[in-house]
Amino acid sequence: MFTEQGPEEGPTVRELAVQALSSIERGYDLLAPKFDLTPYRTPDRVLDAVTRAVRELGPFDTGLDVCCGTGAGVGVLRQLCRERVVGVDFSAGMLAEARAAFPPGSRTSPTGEGPVIDWVRADARSLPFGPAFDLALSFGAFGHFLPAERFGLFAEVYGSLRPGGQFVFPIGAPPPVGSRAYWSLLGFDAAMRVRNALWRPTFVMYYRTFRLGDVLEDLTRAGFRVRLQPLTELGPRPDGSPRARLVVATRK
Repeated sequence: MFTEQGPEEGPTVRELAVQALSSIERGYDLLAPKFDLTPYRTPDRVLDAVTRAVRELGPFDTGLDVCCGTGAGVGVLRQLCRERVVGVDFSAGMLAEARAAFPPGSRTSPTGEGPVIDWVRADARSLPFGPAFDLALSFGAFGHFLPAERFGLFAEVYGSLRPGGQFVFPIGAPPPVGSRAYWSLLGFDAAMRVRNALWRPTFVMYYRTFRLGDVLEDLTRAGFRVRLQPLTELGPRPDGSPRARLVVATRK
């Protein structure tokens, strides 16, 4: 997919290989300067669809982007929250890119309107917040958590929300069994399992471990009241079912 490119373009094959043989944290530190030029960044059309869907659930004063990376989710939250937005990630490299776009304490416009934006370096499995947020979201990060870690992650988000606060994220429909996408994801996960069996440190990134039924069960166990909302802007599958849904988990 990638070829040798100039410094202003996406990462080279060699850079991706070095990243893949690193830990998650070190790998993303290395990838951070070019991350927004890769397919790994959540597409704008998904960000826009989520923004419009979540706006109907508000209003919100404070927002948290869990595993914020270079800040795409913060870009969503700053359109939805009135007072404060926080991005949290454990990659110093990713946070450096995010801070460059939105310096800590900055607001979203030259007129000083919009929420104050701040960045926190922390592991999402141990969030350093009390119940401070009305809204939490996350994009594209869940493959970095093993199934056994998922309940703990959700419990940490639950504890960071005020009563009635909402945790939202999009989840795509699985590809049809036997399709090209199905075999591609199956092959990727198999390659990662082999890599992690043979190489240390491990790099946890799996596409097929975040199954909707298991996710809903873990959210419920963590205390959330959960519902699904179709993201109709992203279109239907051939059978007419939604291509993607928004998970809306509300703290009781």
